[in-house]
Amino acid sequence: MRELPPEGPPSFEVRVLPDASGAAEAAARELFAAAQHALADHGLFRVALSGGSTPGALFDRLGRPPFRRRIDWKRTRIFFMDERCVPPRHKRSNYRLVKERLIDPLRLPAENVFRMRGEEDPPRAAREYEEILRREFGARRAPAEFDLVLLGLGTDGHTASLFAGTRAVGEKRRWVVANWIPKLSEWRLTLTLPVVNAARSAIFLVTGSEKATVVSTVLRMKRGVSTLPASLVRPRRGSLIWILDEAAAAGSH
Repeated sequence: MRELPPEGPPSFEVRVLPDASGAAEAAARELFAAAQHALADHGLFRVALSGGSTPGALFDRLGRPPFRRRIDWKRTRIFFMDERCVPPRHKRSNYRLVKERLIDPLRLPAENVFRMRGEEDPPRAAREYEEILRREFGARRAPAEFDLVLLGLGTDGHTASLFAGTRAVGEKRRWVVANWIPKLSEWRLTLTLPVVNAARSAIFLVTGSEKATVVSTVLRMKRGVSTLPASLVRPRRGSLIWILDEAAAAGSH
């Protein structure tokens, strides 16, 4: 593993692994460390997960030794960064991916998993999920403070379902919103930036040469811009780590 010099906020780190497998392993170790810290601090580990093929490799590792045994899954609560507006068994469902590759292998009880209900009316589903967060984190003005949020990166600079030019990117008050994505002609449910930036730890897990250009652009930015929503992820008090494979980091040398 090698590290690139930070160019973002003070806690910004970039870790480059030789390949996607190594990146998934590094992310698993960071998740384990975050879990240990959270459990020692307040007895629960609350994590918000993203979908996609790259996180899928991470979930596979977490569901197998040694992480299967090292993490106290009984005291872990799994939430979601975003969701497509499809039923939970749909092939595009983020919940289905996490269920098949992490929840089921670990035999996690239903009460430990909080899914976004993509099959419902999007605005109603967003309100319901925000109510769940307020109940689980305690109703308050300040955004929910996840112990860790796992993020991906689109080639267009989006993260979660925060796409450039959509209303969700500028949301300041709501924790969860239904976001209409014109370029995809579909609704998505997504956590908002106030929640992402309240996290104790945020990790971008990005692999593949097709991401190299946008990775380089975001990493070199001194300030975030709405046209590249991922650049707006700057935790106020938490840490921010980018975990990349060599292919994704190619443009950042």
